[in-house]
Amino acid sequence: MEIVTTIRREVLTLPAAPLGPDNPLPALRPLDEMHRVEDRDKEDLPRDMARQIGYEPLRSLLPVRVRDGYDRRREPRPVDALVIENDRLRATVLPALGGRIASLVHKPAGRELLYRNPVFQPANFALNGAWFSGGIEWNIGATGHTTLSCSPVHAARVPAPDGGEMLRLWEWERLRDLPFQVDLWLPDGSDFLYVGVRIRNPHENPVPAYWWSNIAVPEECRVLAPAEEAYHFGYEQRLSRVPVPVHDGVDRTYPPNSTYAADYFYEVPEHRRRWIAALDTGGEGLVQTSTDVLRGRKLFVWGRGPGGRSWQRRLTEPGTGGYCEIQAGLARTQLEHVRLDAGSEVSWLEAYGPFAAPAEGEWTGVLAEAESRLEAVLPRAAVEAAHAAWEPCADTEPGERLATGSGWGALEVLRSGWKLPGTPFDESTLGEE
Repeated sequence: MEIVTTIRREVLTLPAAPLGPDNPLPALRPLDEMHRVEDRDKEDLPRDMARQIGYEPLRSLLPVRVRDGYDRRREPRPVDALVIENDRLRATVLPALGGRIASLVHKPAGRELLYRNPVFQPANFALNGAWFSGGIEWNIGATGHTTLSCSPVHAARVPAPDGGEMLRLWEWERLRDLPFQVDLWLPDGSDFLYVGVRIRNPHENPVPAYWWSNIAVPEECRVLAPAEEAYHFGYEQRLSRVPVPVHDGVDRTYPPNSTYAADYFYEVPEHRRRWIAALDTGGEGLVQTSTDVLRGRKLFVWGRGPGGRSWQRRLTEPGTGGYCEIQAGLARTQLEHVRLDAGSEVSWLEAYGPFAAPAEGEWTGVLAEAESRLEAVLPRAAVEAAHAAWEPCADTEPGERLATGSGWGALEVLRSGWKLPGTPFDESTLGEE
């Protein structure tokens, strides 16, 4: 069978603000993180959730430096991109900006499935400062946006499970001192982008791990997830269990219905398939699903209040439509960290693609129809099988290098002598820093 998936380099030209230099001073100030929960709320939480909320929260940015040298002087600038596509989908990845997927286009319909930000404008939302909105970002490290939001990652071609090519991204996350990889491939004729993720703990002691895949989509939509309840976090250090879809007399599954910024962490029952979708008024949009290890699903909204509108405008150009985020993570909520035992690893598979289902109507019926249609276009068993097929490929050594990340992984490997097949950290990346 002829494999038609291709990977190529491309240069985008965007109105972009300069990142500027990192702050030269060490980040000695204790981390002022708003994702805290009052003790009285923890008493009513499931025991595993309460335990993980209290497990090793991040208290310092060290050894990472603060990125606060950016400004708002946008002008056309080149941005390196890697494009992976088959005859159905085209994904555009930004290896110098955390490996973010900036665009995912369904080619037969000519439809952009994500919220694609037309500009690059950093703002102070990452744990270490500079962050930008749009696309699919890979959040590893600790509660909040990763310190790699605006940093380069390594990238290379790797053989895919079906004999074609994968695009591998990998880097060393310094806050938790963990290597990770993200493998992207498009099976021939598939309407779904497959993403295999692995986090490894090479240390001799357990380490707290954190992962959320954050997917920006146009906010004029309805968000579907297989849940009747959610944990609401309104950035006031309170976490409360609320019904889905209607809370305080308002259907919160429509992002424009919320006034203030909020997180809704869906309580997906153990037996239910893990998935989340954002559909427009015509019932078309994007679905994300995964193997069960990626347990959590979330909706983030900016809200229609003046604060949320101001931030939306600040992150892009006037006249650009707003966005919300649908997300998937290792735990129920982003306030939690999970234990990764010494010498162990965790991996899973995600799938992203176009989706159509009735979005309007009674919640239980809408979910039942959506799950039936998802099973028809991408069976749950097929996702499990794809993960099993990918696992032996995770250790395959990369081929042609397409982008270079930091030298911190090379320093750790040189210092410790760790063997990390599939994610080489070459001594050639050891620069002056």
